[in-house]
Amino acid sequence: MSLLAYGGDTEGNIKKKVVNLYTSQIGVHELTGNNDGPEIEAYLRVCGLPKGHAWCAAFVSWVFDRANIKAIKSAWAPSWFPNKNVIFKNGKSLPEKPSPSQGDVFGIYFLNLKRVGHVGFIDNWNYSKTTVVTVEGNTNAAGSREGDGVLRKYRLKSQIYTVSRWF
Repeated sequence: MSLLAYGGDTEGNIKKKVVNLYTSQIGVHELTGNNDGPEIEAYLRVCGLPKGHAWCAAFVSWVFDRANIKAIKSAWAPSWFPNKNVIFKNGKSLPEKPSPSQGDVFGIYFLNLKRVGHVGFIDNWNYSKTTVVTVEGNTNAAGSREGDGVLRKYRLKSQIYTVSRWF
């Protein structure tokens, strides 16, 4: 009998948990537009932060915490890309690393910040040759890193600077 029959945490089962968790949050919005509201505050609490902080990375932390995945608990976007977890950088998959796929964490680099300034989840890397589907927190219809909700987005692959895998 397979581990799934026993509810074991196989890679596929873990991925399903992660995907179910982040997709369950699509449509969550801030209460007043000031990084607040019950769900946003729950995301931030996982990182030990009160309402009012930017929360895209806290959303990623919350999903992994709820899925019981050993990962960092950080609202600081760059911290989601330690070398040991990075599988894609500067527009290329790294040698001997898997291609990005559903449930991986992506980062967008901002020149004005000189760092990764926004993170979210890859939902479909192979949507098209040039486009990836994501689910991300603290964004809006325009794709801002200071938005107000959890949204499914269609982004150009060229916007994705780095991708990390945590399970």
